[in-house]
Parts: sequence; structure tokens; C-alpha cells
Amino acid sequence: MPVDTDHELATLQVLLDGSPTDAEFLLPVLQRVQQRFGYVSPAAIRFVAQAFNRSRAEVYGVVSFYGDLREAPVGDVVVQLCMAEACQAVGCRELARHAESLLQVTLGESTPDGRLHLEAVYCLGNCALGPSVRVGDAVYGGVTGERLDALVHEAVAAARDDTAVKADVSETKHTKLEAPHARVFVPNDTAARSVGADAVAAAIEALELDVEIVRNGSRGAYWLEPLVEIDTPRGRIGFANITATQVSALFADGTLPNEDHPLSVGLVEDIPWLRDQHRITFRRAGLIDPLSLSDYRTHGGWAGLEHALTLTPQAIIDEVNASGLRGRGGAAFPAGIKWQTVLNARSATKYIVCNADEGDSGTFADRLLMEADPFQLVEGMIIAGLAVGATRGFIYLRSEYPHTIHVMTRALELARSAGMLGSAVMGSPHAFDLVLRVGGGAYICGEETALLESLEGKRGVVRAKPPLPALSGLFGQPTVINNVLTLAAVSGIASHGGAHYAGFGIDRSTGTMPFQLGGNVLRGGVVEVPFGITLADLVTRFGGGSYSTRPIKAIQVGGPLGAYLPESQWGTPLGYEHFAAIGAMLGHGGVVVFDDTVDMGEQAEFAMAFCAHESCGKCTPCRIGSTRAVEVIKRIRRSESTRKNWELLDELCETMELGSLCALGGLAPMPVRSVMKHFSGDL
Repeated sequence: MPVDTDHELATLQVLLDGSPTDAEFLLPVLQRVQQRFGYVSPAAIRFVAQAFNRSRAEVYGVVSFYGDLREAPVGDVVVQLCMAEACQAVGCRELARHAESLLQVTLGESTPDGRLHLEAVYCLGNCALGPSVRVGDAVYGGVTGERLDALVHEAVAAARDDTAVKADVSETKHTKLEAPHARVFVPNDTAARSVGADAVAAAIEALELDVEIVRNGSRGAYWLEPLVEIDTPRGRIGFANITATQVSALFADGTLPNEDHPLSVGLVEDIPWLRDQHRITFRRAGLIDPLSLSDYRTHGGWAGLEHALTLTPQAIIDEVNASGLRGRGGAAFPAGIKWQTVLNARSATKYIVCNADEGDSGTFADRLLMEADPFQLVEGMIIAGLAVGATRGFIYLRSEYPHTIHVMTRALELARSAGMLGSAVMGSPHAFDLVLRVGGGAYICGEETALLESLEGKRGVVRAKPPLPALSGLFGQPTVINNVLTLAAVSGIASHGGAHYAGFGIDRSTGTMPFQLGGNVLRGGVVEVPFGITLADLVTRFGGGSYSTRPIKAIQVGGPLGAYLPESQWGTPLGYEHFAAIGAMLGHGGVVVFDDTVDMGEQAEFAMAFCAHESCGKCTPCRIGSTRAVEVIKRIRRSESTRKNWELLDELCETMELGSLCALGGLAPMPVRSVMKHFSGDL
């Protein structure tokens, strides 16, 4: 039921009292209203419009654009089912049908009693442990129908209990002992938490052992999570897939387990899956307490920034150019060229913007890095600021990552208090500060100009180019926009030199790439290796084949806009030009595996339906073309005038490729064309 208007206005007054009303704060204010009331009412729209000196139409336009902002109340508990490709590969469609049957509603509806709202979400960043479900701010992995039933029951019961208090077990628990017997590491990563890591940490703490429990970041070996590690003189011993009920037996009689324990995987660093990687960007992931500045420095943190402070801006950019670093967000544009353009631009104000709106199915490396090694991103952004003369930066982080938001918020507070951010970075004359902004649930805001519009308090609609953001970006000022992995690589380049980084890879694809294995794969997670490894080697040697043990039929690389590759193309080296040559792309490095039960016609239809759902609506080829393409694919799948509709689909794809304003419409035909070419029988 809507709240009482007088009470609502009084609450809004308190909520917004003293809040800045610059354009960049509009979306954050609307998010606070949403958080407080559960929706943004017409009264709230009028109130916010007046506070920001905007028209009601402008504010309503923002509210109606973002999926997270609701115009009417929904159930007390929101249950989101991930329906993206990686979860499709392991049965999310069947789980959705089970949920609809259980609750007697369809996706997007609330139960009649108003207790629960069921909806789809396109990607929770838990692609190696699907199907995934989010209830409130908690993400759950490997969810079965039975587990979903239990989650729904628990969520409704908790909503009824207003006195329920959730324990905060998200950070390292330090013992009262001055010299604990050992350090026990329990991952604090979203994926590890989704399969019970918090319960494991709580169970170990309850034993009151003579140990320090460290909530480290994950190693990215999600097939072993929760992976408990114990520090020993020989190194860290790992114990895989630990549950809370196994903790007592693991630490039987209050003693620490050794390598002979049945659940031991031995020295973690000797696990072939990790040993055979070449980790540069993820060299600290899983090793350190993510929110410990001392841990970060001990393991080489801030060395790149310290060296960069001794260099001229041009010298920093020269090292980035020498490294051959290209944008890891998908476009693969040389980072050094972008930075040089911003450095050369004449303006008193410049910005660094980190695109952390990682929305592609099968991609979760950004999330892992921010949760396992957040100061590395902070360091990279400061170095970028030094290089181009920017004193302020923004991290635009997707709302589907609630735990990442918590970690990054705390990391920025710690970095600022330690003097790494602010008016005198590391005591130098250089100023640089960072702000975290949370997205509103719009996939299109992963496109750089739509992201800028969102930061400016507008609908996330794509801008026409030129001008380029490097010349006229955020608030019309020169702006560097790079994704998390690009900026995170900078600290290592600054400390070890561009030539060292360029020594890895193949041809123009230099350095390493954190490939993400998800979907129907036995050993899913982040695999950082130099460019040049073949897709077959990555999926078989590291991935171990399919989780179901059935033959693999198709592999999608590059997110929902990437091609579906048949076995004949799995020998292609993973490099930007090599994949372009076969009509595919690397994108953000997401690799989603499908076994032979997949219906490729259904996947082609989903690709266009996803584009229609996420289109910003600005250009006709994307907005209308994707909708018509879904209709045509449906007719083809029903065997209606197959030849005629096949030709029409081909023409629609060409129109979208050539006429769309941005990559969403321009690349959406890629997965469809790959199905038409390699899996035509399924259509």
C-alpha cells in the first residue's frame, strides 16, 4: 500500500536535508528514496524535482528508465532469479518454472498477499556457480528447486520478524590473542559466500580456537569454494568445498588439520589449476585480507604509485604505450592513446571514470578483483589521474554487486584516511580523490557514453560520437574511461615497466587476460594466462570439460553479444585479431560452456530478446530491429515460411550492424549469425 503522503513528505524532508543537489547526486538521492520506501512515488518525484530544480518529467524519466527504481510497491521480499546465459547453461529456466509454480506467479509479479516479488535479473556475477538467486542483498549459488523453496520460506519468515538482526561476518575477525597459533583463511568473495563461506567462518569462530580468522578474497577457483586455508611453515594448506557442518570434524579436538585430511587439496599454490596460470593482475587475489593496507603493501602494493610520482605525466603514458595495454572491457582500444588524448586536451578539469558496470553474462573478474584486491583499482586510478592531470575520479559500480559495493566503500575510506587519496597523495603535491556511484540496473550503462549520462543524473541513453569522451566526456570535460581490469593492470605496468608487460601475449594482444569460465563447466573460475592459449586448451585443461560430463556443444565467448562457437573453432588462439577473423570477439573475457542438451535456436532468440529488453531506445535499428528479429526467429522456429524469414532475419541483422548507434545493437546480431551459420539445424 502507498505510504501516507504527509508522512512521506516529512520523511523525504529528513532524508534529503543537507543533501547536495548537483546533477551527479540525482540518481543517488532517488536510490535512497527507493531504499527507504521500496518505490519512488509521484509525491517523491515532485519533491525531488523541486529540490534539484528539475521538471517532474525529467525526474520521472530517470525513475522510469532504471530497472532498480520502482514506480509502485512490490512484495516485502524481492527474489531475483539470474536468467543470463551462464545460468541458462545449468538450468535456470527450469528453476524459474519451479519458482512460478511454487509461488503461483510469473516473473515480474508479486504474490497476492504482498509478501514476495519474483523477477528476472541478467547477471549476478556468480557465473561459475549457477543457477544463482538473490534474496535481498544475499546471493546464493548452485540453487536447486528444493533450496529455492527453503530460501523463500526463510525470507518470508525473516520479513515477518522485525526484530531479526543479521550478524556481520563480512570482515576479518581478529582474536584477542597477541600471538595466535595460526591464521585460518575463509574467503569473503560473493561466490564463496553464495555457497556457505559465511556460515563456515561463523562455525570456526564458534570453536574459539587459538587462531586468527582472516576473510581473504577468493583465489577465483570457484569449483573449490568454500576453500579454507591454513597458514603453515610450508605454505598455505587448502581444504575444499567445506560446509559449516564439517567444521567441527575438520578441527577435531581443537587441532589444526594437515595435508592428510580427506578434504585437503595440499599446498594451494601447487594446485595445477592455479600453478599453471600466470597471474599479474590477480597476483594478490586470495592471498591477502582485501581491506588491510599493510597486507597490500607487504605484497607489493603502492610500488607502482610511488614510482609514478617520480615520473612526468608523459613518461607514465609512454610506459602504458610500451605495454601495449588495450581496454579489457571489450572494445580493446589502446589505453595509452586514450590517455594521451586526455593529457593533450586543454582543460582545467579532467576526470578518470572506472566502468565497473560489468553486466555481461559469464564475466565476474571485475567483481573478484574489487572484492579480493580493491586497493589495486584505487592505485591504478590514481596513476591514471597523475598521467592526464585529473584530480577526481568516479567508480560506476553495478547495483547487482551488493557485497562489492560494501568492500569498495570501505576501501575508499581506508585509502583516504591513510593519505592515498585527497589533497596530497602520499604526501605529494598531487591531489586526487575517488567517489563511488552505484548504477540503477541498466545494462546499457556499460556503454561508456550511457554511463556518463547516468553519472550526470540522466537516463542512460547513448550519446552520438563525436565528440569523444576523451575530449568532451563527464560534464563536458576531457575524461578517461577504462574498465576495472584495464586500470588494475596499470599499477603493475608502473612498477615493472611496460616492456615487461608486453613480453606476454601474442601479436597485438599483449599481456595477460583474466578469462572467466562459467556455465556448464566442471572447474569454473578466473584463469589469468597470456593471450594466445586456445579456447580448447582453456576449457579442457583448466575447465575440465562440462560439469554434466556430457559432450560440449557450443561455447559463447564475449558475453551476450558474443558468438557461439562450434568445436571446429575451439582451436582459435585467444587474441583480439584472431577472434575477429572468425567473426567472434573476446569482449570482457567471459567464456560460457553449453553441453549437448542446449537448444541453440532458443539461445539465438534470447540474444535478440535481451537486446530488445536492454536497449536505451535512442536509435531505431536497435530498438525496433531487435523486437522484429525476435518475432522472425519465433516464426523460423515454428517452421513458418522458413526461407523468407531466414532472408528477413539476415537483412535485420545487417541493418542493426550498420545502423545502430552503439555496440549493443551493432553486436547483438553476432550470436544470432553464429547460430545461423554453425547450428542452423536448431533453427
